[in-house]
Amino acid sequence: MIVRFGTFTLDTDTRQLRHGEVVVHLTPKAFDLLAVLIEAAPRVLSKTDLHERLWPESFVSDATLVGLIKELRRALDDRDPTSPLIRTAFGVGYAFSAAVESTAALSRRTPDRQRRSCWIVAGGRKIPLDEGQHLVGRDPASTVWLDVPGVSRRHARILIDGAAASIEDLHSKNGTTLREQIVTGASPLHDGDRIQVGPILVVFHASASGGSTATVPVAPAQTGKSRKR
Repeated sequence: MIVRFGTFTLDTDTRQLRHGEVVVHLTPKAFDLLAVLIEAAPRVLSKTDLHERLWPESFVSDATLVGLIKELRRALDDRDPTSPLIRTAFGVGYAFSAAVESTAALSRRTPDRQRRSCWIVAGGRKIPLDEGQHLVGRDPASTVWLDVPGVSRRHARILIDGAAASIEDLHSKNGTTLREQIVTGASPLHDGDRIQVGPILVVFHASASGGSTATVPVAPAQTGKSRKR
């Protein structure tokens, strides 16, 4: 993920925050916190949610989280109370409130003729995947919503970047498997790839012409719930 806000650029692949051409030092957890807040922007993330994402297997005090927020505000020179970059939702959590522009699609965008139609098939549902990032998990805001025990709220992320597609596990409790291999980093996706998201099997498809929907033979107990209308 490469995003720009004001005079700053955040690159999660190289794990660098730049102010213009100058690299701004952040501790690893502060960098992770900034990336999580920007990805969710402008939505407020509760303290509980942030604890689960940053320290999924450990217990830390709220003071540790507050300390990271202070570190980010110093690094970003976030001192204007009338227009903060990181907004405090008192009694709830925090939100990144600055305007964010994705530079990945602009810098690496391929010509239209090289782009593909991409989609996921889950329990017979065809879920289109447009250019950009797509969350997979139990969070109702997910593009690929799988409301099933064993699937984390923010289980995995799929990135569609022109003719390329990849998947990354988001430190889920039960893991993500691609082509029978555990996903440990950003892994490229190809047409027909079978992805195991916790207990759920989904299939990734890509086609220059947006081909027909394939039906995946998945047992009813393994499929995600349909959204209520």
